[in-house]
Amino acid sequence: MTAKAQQLTITLISIHGLIRGQNLELGCDADTGGQTLYVLELAQALALHPAVKQVDLITRRIVDAAVSSDYAVPVETLSDKLRIVRIDAGPEEYIHKEQLWDYLDIFSDNIVNYFRECGRSPDILHSHYADAGYVGAMLANQLGIPLIHTGHSLGRVKRRRLLAGGLSTEQVEERYNMTRRIEAEEIALATAVRVITSTHQEIEEQYELYDHYQPEQMRVIAPGTNLEQFKPPVGNELTLPLFNDMCRHLKDPHRPIILALSRPDKRKNIVALVEAYGQSAELQALANLMIIAGNRDDIDELEEGAQEVFYELLVAIDRYDIYSRVSLPKHHQREQVSLIYRLAAASGGVFVNPALTEPFGLTLIEAAASGLPIVATEDGGPRDIIGYCKNGFLIDPLQSDTIGDALLKLLRDKVLWQTCVNNGLQGVRQHYSWQAHVENYLSVIGPIVARAEVLARKPIQRRKEIYRDRAIVSDLDQNLIGDDASLHRLIEVLREHRKTSKFAIATGRRFDSALRLMKKHNIPEPDILISSCGTEIYYAPNFSADIAWSRHIDYHWSPHKVKKLLAELPGLKLQPKSEQSRFKISYFIDPDIAPDLETINSLLHQNELSLHLNFAFGQYLDILPQRASKGMALRYIADLWQIPLERIFVAGGSGADEDMMRGNTLAAVVANRHNEELSQLTDVERIYFAKKPFAEGILEALDYYHFFEECIDPHD
Repeated sequence: MTAKAQQLTITLISIHGLIRGQNLELGCDADTGGQTLYVLELAQALALHPAVKQVDLITRRIVDAAVSSDYAVPVETLSDKLRIVRIDAGPEEYIHKEQLWDYLDIFSDNIVNYFRECGRSPDILHSHYADAGYVGAMLANQLGIPLIHTGHSLGRVKRRRLLAGGLSTEQVEERYNMTRRIEAEEIALATAVRVITSTHQEIEEQYELYDHYQPEQMRVIAPGTNLEQFKPPVGNELTLPLFNDMCRHLKDPHRPIILALSRPDKRKNIVALVEAYGQSAELQALANLMIIAGNRDDIDELEEGAQEVFYELLVAIDRYDIYSRVSLPKHHQREQVSLIYRLAAASGGVFVNPALTEPFGLTLIEAAASGLPIVATEDGGPRDIIGYCKNGFLIDPLQSDTIGDALLKLLRDKVLWQTCVNNGLQGVRQHYSWQAHVENYLSVIGPIVARAEVLARKPIQRRKEIYRDRAIVSDLDQNLIGDDASLHRLIEVLREHRKTSKFAIATGRRFDSALRLMKKHNIPEPDILISSCGTEIYYAPNFSADIAWSRHIDYHWSPHKVKKLLAELPGLKLQPKSEQSRFKISYFIDPDIAPDLETINSLLHQNELSLHLNFAFGQYLDILPQRASKGMALRYIADLWQIPLERIFVAGGSGADEDMMRGNTLAAVVANRHNEELSQLTDVERIYFAKKPFAEGILEALDYYHFFEECIDPHD
């Protein structure tokens, strides 16, 4: 580090929320959460480093009787090298970040005045979130100060989640000013000399969506962990009241604790952990299982996704009759989390994160810092954490036996257990402490301040549309799967056009089965995954479930009545439980014995059941709610994302795909279609019959429709 870098002055900008040096009011609203804590702890850690002369954390000044008077103090001095500076902008009272956009230019001008009053400008600016990114870009361009930016969350990604939660495009725009936010993020990316992220996955799957995406400007620096809060047990943990409270239902509470801590979200995959435990008598003899899955008073009062997770948990506990070995506490306080880790560590336990996807894995770092070996999903961030810390095992979250095997290795072998504990403690200090974070941080910004490192920007072309304006939809079986060479070429084409085109998979498979197949064939996470014949919709990143769609299709849905009515029909046999889902009843059907579909449908109508019947591959019959199908789901997301059907390409290969292909979409039937299914579509407009099979047929059809250019049917 140069002499100049050894006397760095750094200004961090974090505008919204309630920020003060002591007693952070975390969680009081959506604006005062993880970002607030991160920025304050970063400022504190930077100020402790000898190479840093001064750190200013600039935020908005708030004078409001509804909040503490602390937020009205213009300058809060935390040490001789650190202060929080509050700048006036807009109304004095507290307002949420979505209402701040009109005041950001004022905020920027007032920061310039502050710098002039101080008689100096900082060596580096570091903006946090889109609003600060906009201000940071203005300051950097006006004053010639290098800008570092951290997004924390991104507008293009959040928009997906909001739409998945049931908001319309107009509501998202009205409530969240999303267009202004995304434009601010583009400006920040265009100006920043470095963008700091937590993971490579964040760069590749989120920032890549932006016009000003320049991967060369991005650096991964893992967030620091507070090692004063998360630390190994001291020896008295198992005598504390919290231990007795958490373990009061256990038959033998002093066995080692297998601990899982997450939201009650299907993507967290905690049901698979219960199944792995329930299937292993040896695991049950060696340890208890403790699942901390949020707080609840009444399961029926939770949102539908959480209700479903708890239902599946309770069914699994009942199936394996492990009530006296599983603790599922109803309540815990945020400040108790570090102690819960220490309880598990003191018992000789293991921490498990079996999530289907895990971009970073902060709980794994907290657990390791608390003296726990870890077992974690092989997806995403855990690979880096276990790679650095050597303190546990990666598992396939879709194979419950890999979870059980990894836990048994650690619980059988106390020497291995202790080695992983020691490695974890050392690895966290070395790679994931705030001290380690600051060393990495200074190694990134030092050369920039010294002008020893300059970002060579590539020319970019801005899109007219702020959001992607077309989509490609394909089934897995008979379409994507079958020829890995052509699949690889198709994936490269999709990546090349990712900024303009969404990619969706629509499959009859269950969510977990689809993930397993995608993983086997190295298919990247699609923007949208429609599973279980159109009854479930998930969005990238990390497969957020569309709760609004579930509510929509749960109309006159009576699965028990359907099963009872069809139980005596010849030629129908229920498929295994692994193929059933909440809104899909799946049968094997023998067409030579069973009544035809018209007769089955008539029987259902006679009993006042209006349902959707889906027949595929000559042997599978799926019964769905009236409002559910692949085609219905496709039209729902087209409307949600405001993409005209005329700009949606659909590839099909079996009868299950037919209702997606009819209508105004640009459709194609691959040459390897199942038997003669879909042959009735040969004379239907906008349906192209490819001469090539599998993904090669999809590429052929994309060329036929000039999909990435004019996006038209040549015969129109």
